Amino acid sequence: MDWISNMQNAINYIEDNLLEEISYDKIAQRAYSSTYHFQRMFSMLTGFTIGEYIRRRRLTLAAQEISVSSIKIADIASKYGYETSEAFTKAFKRLHGVTPSVARESGVKLKSFARLTIQVSLKGDKEINYRIVEKGPFKVFGKDFKTNVLEGRCFREIPEFWEQCKSNGIFAKLLTSVGKDESGIVDAGVLFNHNPQDGSLRYMIACEFPVTHVPEEFQVLEIPSMTWAIFEVESNRDEDLHEVWRRIGSEWFPASNYEHADAPELERYYGNSSTDYTCQIWIPVIKKGF
Repeated sequence: MDWISNMQNAINYIEDNLLEEISYDKIAQRAYSSTYHFQRMFSMLTGFTIGEYIRRRRLTLAAQEISVSSIKIADIASKYGYETSEAFTKAFKRLHGVTPSVARESGVKLKSFARLTIQVSLKGDKEINYRIVEKGPFKVFGKDFKTNVLEGRCFREIPEFWEQCKSNGIFAKLLTSVGKDESGIVDAGVLFNHNPQDGSLRYMIACEFPVTHVPEEFQVLEIPSMTWAIFEVESNRDEDLHEVWRRIGSEWFPASNYEHADAPELERYYGNSSTDYTCQIWIPVIKKGF
């Protein structure tokens, strides 16, 4: 599959240039991808950003040099892109748990972050149900917070945010503002303001316009006119929702003719109550080679 070799070419480019300043645009070019899409796919497939991968690989190689050579730590820090010994020591200790000087001592355990090799498992035992839809601009409003895709943090923090909004009355007030009973269900969970470089994003529990008045504790978000890839989730269990997200990144995108568009993503809910509903994942897309 071309996408596997393209992704591997991009990783090889990173590895060949770890001692140089690395351009994300040039990395993405090796994968024949837009920079935004490549960064999103890299995070979805690996669980960390390109920047974090580069940082960990450099610190792994630096640790190997420190442990087997007498080269000055300041020189090694400079070699791997750190302007000061202090910055290098801070980053080194965060990854390895010890300072560079301690790492020189015999018997000290250090962490090794291996070079990535892209592999794929083709099961084909379960279909991914989706459709492509054009939709004009619309607005949503609701309560949002900041989270992160690194190491699956968002999958833990988003359910916690829902429980928090239910316990503090925000959820009920949101439903009431659109004329729904407190036992009802909101229209969507919206993921927006993605920052592919550090993995951060914002998540909103949202209802769709129109409303006559938006309470002051809620934010308004405009969704642009987009092409959407819409995926059906077979149940309302969190595990099934997370599995569909995983398969979108690892199976659907690599085999499709589409890339991520830089726009909000939605989980849309349909049903009568918070215990009786179905879910769809809406991904904004553009055709490859745009």
